[in-house]
Amino acid sequence: MDLSCTPEEEEFRARLREWLAKVLPTLPATPSPADWPARRAYDLGWQRMLYDAGYGDVHWDVSPTVRMVFLEETEKAGAPYVGANFVGLLHAGPTIAAEGTDEQRERWLPPILRGEEVWCQGFSEPDAGSDLAALRTRARREGDVYVVNGSKIWTSHAEVADWCELLVRTDPEAPRHRGITWLAMPMDAPGITVRPLKTLAGSYEFAEVFLDEVPVPVAGRVGAENDGWRVTMVTLSFERGTAFVGEVVACRRVLGELAAEARRNGRWDDPALRRRLGRLNAEFRALWRLTQWNVSEAERTGTVPGVGGSVFKLTYSHARQELYDAAADVLGPDSLDLDRPWSLDRLSSLSYTIAAGTSQIQHNIVAERILGLPKGR
Repeated sequence: MDLSCTPEEEEFRARLREWLAKVLPTLPATPSPADWPARRAYDLGWQRMLYDAGYGDVHWDVSPTVRMVFLEETEKAGAPYVGANFVGLLHAGPTIAAEGTDEQRERWLPPILRGEEVWCQGFSEPDAGSDLAALRTRARREGDVYVVNGSKIWTSHAEVADWCELLVRTDPEAPRHRGITWLAMPMDAPGITVRPLKTLAGSYEFAEVFLDEVPVPVAGRVGAENDGWRVTMVTLSFERGTAFVGEVVACRRVLGELAAEARRNGRWDDPALRRRLGRLNAEFRALWRLTQWNVSEAERTGTVPGVGGSVFKLTYSHARQELYDAAADVLGPDSLDLDRPWSLDRLSSLSYTIAAGTSQIQHNIVAERILGLPKGR
């Protein structure tokens, strides 16, 4: 399989680099992590700049390879990450583009691309965790609305979101993986209570969301009623397929910075540390090649990213944790200073074996869908 870029894709890369070099120095200062209204405005402003420059639809209306080039180059240039736009651009938007009706695509995709609306993800629940099939949030249909009751947890960016991609159980008598429906819920609907959650790093990235008789229009259902599990697998395929491209690039950059720091502070003299950094370098190079392979497969077959994304997610989650453990080794006692580079990243890296599907879930997917092993009991 050819993993190289075409001349057209390289032309796109050069044009993007030139644009980034021109606009990045003009950006305002990054807002405080604790100031969510300012963060929302900053992230939406960046998305609007991308849209006006012709890059707004790069997350789902271009080839997977072009998307990968975009994520690679923006990360290398130090451009803002999607931030509050994460769910809309990388989860809900691609899902609606793939599974929504013409009316739904017309209603929701342009505001996401123009940087006008923020989405959050309402999948996990307090008693379900990564076992989405165990969700208990109920929705009963009453005419042209679903009335929703239940709660969600780890709801990304709920405190500043306009819409929520919401999983609900519409048939409580159906088997676990059936009877689930994917809804677009307006976050200003009556009956919604949002309670932000403080992370170990001291920031508020997630929230609990309580739903009490919340009316959600039937027009907001993506896919058929009780077909939400299949639609959700489309969402998660995007999340595990290309959403981490920029992060792999960032990890490779951090690895180079760690080697430079080790040379400055004398830790480079430790052969065990050099071997550790060398092995991590090989692992992230392999992950980059795996990303290219996944993207090429999606482009060749014309489908959403497949189970190769689970192989990537499983390996990447553990490699990222080991990278920042190595950073602590390089920094020594200074790693306890949260103002030092990489210290907060080390704390956040602990979440990666849980977020976007736990490592246990990824092991099951690889075992069942790639190796053909029987389902666990």
